[in-house]
Amino acid sequence: MPDHYDHSPQELRFPLYVKVPLVLLGLALVVFTLHIASAIIFPLFFAGIFAIMLHPVEQWLLRHRVPRLLAITLTVVLGVASLLGLLYFIYIEALQLSGEMPLFKAKFLQTTAQVHQWLQDRFGISDEKLQGLLGEAGNRASALLGSTLSAVSGLLVVATLVPVYIFLFFLYQRRLVDFLTQVFSGRRQDSGVAEVLHESKATIRSYMVGLLIEGSIVATLNTLALLVIGVPYALLLGVLGALLNFIPYIGGLVAIALPTLMAFVTKAGYGHAVAVVAAYILIQFIDNHFLIPRIVASKIKVNALVAIVGVLVGNEIGGVAGMFLALPVIAILKIVFDRIPALKPWGLLLGDEEGPRAKRTKTRDNQMVVE
Repeated sequence: MPDHYDHSPQELRFPLYVKVPLVLLGLALVVFTLHIASAIIFPLFFAGIFAIMLHPVEQWLLRHRVPRLLAITLTVVLGVASLLGLLYFIYIEALQLSGEMPLFKAKFLQTTAQVHQWLQDRFGISDEKLQGLLGEAGNRASALLGSTLSAVSGLLVVATLVPVYIFLFFLYQRRLVDFLTQVFSGRRQDSGVAEVLHESKATIRSYMVGLLIEGSIVATLNTLALLVIGVPYALLLGVLGALLNFIPYIGGLVAIALPTLMAFVTKAGYGHAVAVVAAYILIQFIDNHFLIPRIVASKIKVNALVAIVGVLVGNEIGGVAGMFLALPVIAILKIVFDRIPALKPWGLLLGDEEGPRAKRTKTRDNQMVVE
């Protein structure tokens, strides 16, 4: 009999047909939990992202000997004031736009009558059938508008909680860091956990700064295009188009529809509306093929396939908020996976970096081998 026993923990190994169902079950439980608790979790995610963005401001105030509680309060107030300033600008411009509603209504009725007459002359569509088609289209548009307003109202509710969470994150940031360090390492200090937290913070900050730069460029291009074409309220529509562009899929369509409708209503003929569509398609092409890959996507190092699937999953879990948070969360997961040996294959799957290329050499028998 052996004199002693090896009491060191042994890693449990499962066959593939057991491991795969366990992984799928774990993923399903995570997605289900996020979906059920999205109203609680998503505001915390947003607060964490904005806290990371505002952290340099808080540190600058602390370096200038501002008391900590006052520095945190000023930082949060500055962030909220910046957001309210943007919303106030949109509100003032929208008030001026509301004065054009009678013109919109008159133009819409005139266009509807023209389309009605054209359909009757060309295809012989009766009034009853046309009214049924228009009613169905109206119902679909109302449903889409209702879902959009519901998503916006949900974001407004989140916006009321985010400043409070940001304040508390700053107030308890040292406690939160110590908690994460002890949970993942079991020690009060660990360089590996600190490195993950630092890199995650840098990645999120770079991603958000990239989004702001990309949005500013798109807003400028939109505004210049509308000014050249001669569409009224070019500044408002350009900024709204850039903000809507942050919402995948639906946002881009609405961003094109608003200035196109404005050009159609305020200008004679269809030339200005067609010019707006052509200009926005060109801007979208520049944004998708040059701005996003070089300014935004390069900051998070997530490949396109995972990004698309992640956005779709985020939409199913939490709608617009889930789509917005998908890429930062995936980027953080990749950073964590890259530092855990057992999860490195998952980090490789999420990333867009080229893996180490195998070196090929020739043996004496002229056969290629991989080193």
